[in-house]
Amino acid sequence: MQSNLNPNPQNNLDSTANSPQKIAILGSGAWGSALAGLARYNGHQVQVWSRSNHSSLEEIIADADLVLSAVSMPGVCPIATQIKETKLKDNIPIVTATKGLDTETTYTPSKIWSNCCSDHPIVVLSGPNLSKEIEQGLPATTVVACQDMNAAKIVQQLLSSKRFRVYTSPDPLGTELGGTLKNVIAIAAGVCDGLHLGTNAKSGLLTRALTEIIKIGTHLGGQAETFFGLSGLGDMLATCNSPLSRNYRVGYGLAQGKNLQQVLSELGSTAEGVNTTNVLIEIARREQMTVPISWQVYQLLNNKITPQEAVEALMERDLKPEFLEGII
Repeated sequence: MQSNLNPNPQNNLDSTANSPQKIAILGSGAWGSALAGLARYNGHQVQVWSRSNHSSLEEIIADADLVLSAVSMPGVCPIATQIKETKLKDNIPIVTATKGLDTETTYTPSKIWSNCCSDHPIVVLSGPNLSKEIEQGLPATTVVACQDMNAAKIVQQLLSSKRFRVYTSPDPLGTELGGTLKNVIAIAAGVCDGLHLGTNAKSGLLTRALTEIIKIGTHLGGQAETFFGLSGLGDMLATCNSPLSRNYRVGYGLAQGKNLQQVLSELGSTAEGVNTTNVLIEIARREQMTVPISWQVYQLLNNKITPQEAVEALMERDLKPEFLEGII
């Protein structure tokens, strides 16, 4: 589906390069607020919707030139279904910035949006984007991916600025899976640091985790090269090394002897990696994939093993070559 907006061909990424557009942000959490700030920085007219708004969803999106969803995973399906019944401007892009998997269907957010809004190009936004750093005005990069490259370029032009560099990709599924699956690994990284296992152990963990992500992602239809980019390796490096990452803090808290409910209560916000881990294991069983790191995270989150036992299980696996059957 080709979008009817005309992307600005200029390379100048100053905030004055784009004519002001009306952008509807769905979700007023940390990520939605950060994205709203980026859009306002570029001079766009921004309206943010959440369930606590006085304005209805229909009013917020009625005349929008772009809809950007940053709601948590449980909200994606009901909101996409509601928008399906609402009249949007013809062919405007819908950007999904949610990282997760649906519990009931195992679908990614873009799949849900595509099913509900097939008349609109669905663009995936994902990258090493810690919302607190973005809100502080620190420089960051991201990827917008869509099979309709015209739509991807439109979103690129609307959001790019001197402090937010946006790249395009024709692989929305790989881009989405990279940002989603690394949340599982961020929990493992938090455990590693919480147990004070050292730099050697963490380097080994992240390297093998990238291999695991590529194995899963390519099996499900993503392109291998995507997982070496910003939405794969880049996002993993950011979230696996920063206490600003909620998923990292889940793993760190578990390693300190806290139970999952206590950790989540202290976070006070959603850690998508917890739900993603459970859905990922369901997918792995269905597809008969071996996912050793994700499996240990799953067992840890479901109180079947201790953090120390998870580490021991990974270290005691059968010996094998580093690269087997291609990249694995």
